[in-house]
Amino acid sequence: MMSRQAFLCSLGSLYLSLLFVFLLMDVYARPANNSVLKEKAADSKDENEILPPDHLNGVKMEMDGHLNKEFHQEVFLGKEMEEFEEDSEPRKNRKKLMVIFSKVDINNDKKISAKEMQRWIMEKTDEHFQEAVEENKMHFRAVDPDGDGHVSWDEYKIKFLASKGFNEKEIAEKIKNNEELKIDEETQEVLDNLKDRWYQADNPPPDLLLNEEEFLSFLHPEHSRGMLKFMVKEIIRDLDQDGDKKLTLSEFISLPVGTVENQQAQDIDDDWVRDRRKEFQEVIDANHDGIVTMEELEEYMDPMNEYNALNEAKQMIAVADENQNHHLELEEILKYSEYFTGSKLMDYARNVHEEF
Repeated sequence: MMSRQAFLCSLGSLYLSLLFVFLLMDVYARPANNSVLKEKAADSKDENEILPPDHLNGVKMEMDGHLNKEFHQEVFLGKEMEEFEEDSEPRKNRKKLMVIFSKVDINNDKKISAKEMQRWIMEKTDEHFQEAVEENKMHFRAVDPDGDGHVSWDEYKIKFLASKGFNEKEIAEKIKNNEELKIDEETQEVLDNLKDRWYQADNPPPDLLLNEEEFLSFLHPEHSRGMLKFMVKEIIRDLDQDGDKKLTLSEFISLPVGTVENQQAQDIDDDWVRDRRKEFQEVIDANHDGIVTMEELEEYMDPMNEYNALNEAKQMIAVADENQNHHLELEEILKYSEYFTGSKLMDYARNVHEEF
C-alpha cells in the first residue's frame, strides 16, 4: 500500500505535470508572433540598445510583417500611452482623456473633425520620431566607445556578438586577425540580415562606416525613405510565396498561426486572419485590385504620409461616431476609451456629468 507521504508526492508531481501541459497549451494556442518572441529574448540591456527594434512606434506594421495592434493608441496618445494602464484609476484616466480631447479640438467646438484628428496623428507620429532620435543618441554612444563619430561594421559586429554571450575581447582579436568565428547558424543568419541593413543605411559614398544619422536609419528605417523601401522589400520577401514581388490576400494571411487543435486556438486564429484580411482589402490594397505592390505597401508603411493620416483619422472617428455626424464628441471617445487608450472607463456618461 502506498504511504501517505508517497501519495502526496505523487499527487504533487501530477499537478506540476498538468500545470506544465496547460502552460504549453496557452503558449501554442496563440498565433506565432516574432515580435513578442524577440522582446522576450532580448532581455539584455546591451542587446536592446544595439539591435534594431522589431516594433516601431507609430508604424502600422511590425518589421516581421505582423500588424501593429497598438497603432491606434500610439497615434492618439503619443508619449501619454504609458499613463493609461489597465489598473489605473478610471477617474484619473477620464481627466487625462478630457485634456487630450481639448488639445485635439483646436477650434473649441466640442467635437473633433477628421482634419483635426489628422493634424493630431501627424503631431503624435512626429513625437515618436523625436523620441527615437533621442534614444538613438544614447544607443550610438553604446556602439561607438572611442567617440570618433563613426561605427564600422566590425565594431558593431563585436558589440552584437558580445550581447549574445560571446567573449568581446576574443571576438575582437579574431576579427582583427581575420580568424574564423565559430558562430551558430541562427546567430549567423541574424548577422547576415543585419549586414544587409547596414549596407542600406550607409549613405553614398559608401564606406561601411555609419555616423549617428545613418545609425538612426539602421535602427529606425521609418526615418529614411531609402530604408523604408528596404523594409518593405524585407516584408514582401518574407510573405511572397510565388516570387513575383507582390502580395495576394492569401499570401498576406498565410503567416504561421496557432498549432493547438482546440476551439480557443481556432478563435484566436480566426480573429488574426480576419484582422489581416480587413487591413489588406480596406487599407493596404489602395486600388482594390486584389494585389498589393511594393509601392502600395510603402505608402501604407510611411508614417508621415498625410493621406494615410487622414484615412486613419476617418477610420478612428467611424469606430465611435454613434450619432453619425462624422465627428467625435467627448462622450463618444469616453465610451469607446478602450479603443483609443487601451483602458476601459466604466459608467462613462455618469462620470462625464460629474466632471462638469
